[in-house]
Amino acid sequence: MTSFSTEDHQFMQRAIQLARHGHYTTSPNPRVGCVLVKNGEIVGEGFHKKAGEGHAEVHALAQAGEKAKGATAYVTLEPCSHYGLTPPCAEALVKAQVKHVIAAMVDPNPKVSGRGLKILEAKGISTQFGLLEQDARELNPGFIHLMTTQKPYVRCKLAASLDGKTAMASGESLWITGSQARTDVQRLRAQSCGVICGADSVLFDQAKMNVRWQALGELKNRYAEDDVRQPVRIIIDGKNRLTSDLPIFQQSGKILLIRHTIENSQTWPHSVEQVCIPKVAGSDYIDLELLLSFLAKQGLNDVLVESGAQLAGAFIGENLVDELVLFQAPKLLGSDGKSLVNMPNILQLSDAKNIEITDTRMVGKDIRITAKFTH
Repeated sequence: MTSFSTEDHQFMQRAIQLARHGHYTTSPNPRVGCVLVKNGEIVGEGFHKKAGEGHAEVHALAQAGEKAKGATAYVTLEPCSHYGLTPPCAEALVKAQVKHVIAAMVDPNPKVSGRGLKILEAKGISTQFGLLEQDARELNPGFIHLMTTQKPYVRCKLAASLDGKTAMASGESLWITGSQARTDVQRLRAQSCGVICGADSVLFDQAKMNVRWQALGELKNRYAEDDVRQPVRIIIDGKNRLTSDLPIFQQSGKILLIRHTIENSQTWPHSVEQVCIPKVAGSDYIDLELLLSFLAKQGLNDVLVESGAQLAGAFIGENLVDELVLFQAPKLLGSDGKSLVNMPNILQLSDAKNIEITDTRMVGKDIRITAKFTH
């Protein structure tokens, strides 16, 4: 079994810390950090900031310069071995003549897994992996999920009163949660490749579903407005009710308009793409599993479902949600309020969807519960 020293742990922890700097900017690429160490001292470090720009190893090597020769590289993800928008990092490490590479985890893509380490070993560079692997995996749940399942990681955000209501019977719902919870939702959008909503949210709530930099709170001090990537907005409009004059279509950023028949009677902004996804057999609803497969092929590795009771209930009911984020406000809306999710197929206790709560914390005056579904 591979053993690692206290110093190894410290340097890899620094690499993980660096990787987190790309939390809101790297998607759809993985968040990666790299630290170069020589004679017990850090001589170079870096992280991957944005797709198409230099990877973590490139930035660390540039900072180290000639000091990289004979150094040990601590990388949160196995160095890439293929040509994409940038050259392979494994080759860059070989060229710099590093002596040893420790990766927290191997590449989860089964087509390339281990190839980066093999390239290094073939050139006489010793390698190890598995140091703080769980911490490294937590950096990139979407990337790992896409590579291993060919489906995006689906996070569903909901907000309700303590008695599980999302709105009054009249539909009044602004605002159940406080401003700090709403800022937290902006961050959830910013870290996601795509945001999924239904036509009702666009029609009745006038939702724009974009990331508002001014609403990101203290993150504005860490990220310039141009660095925060807008997620692709995915609108499910199975009945072709939406029109191009709605506010969401006046915002910049790519929009996928999901329908089961294409509507060509309107002129849509160039940023809007109509996508045809078949209905579930015997129903009027878009096949959500086919939708997720389509989004995976678009390279969207994690998506946020931010919708009403019916669409959220459909995703949960079909076991398509990996993580639930629920904000509960310190309010009671009464028995006539609208329920959190609509899942008519749950008729007895044995049909209930079971979850495992992984985190509970206060966000302002609201409670945020994070949970995983135990399918």
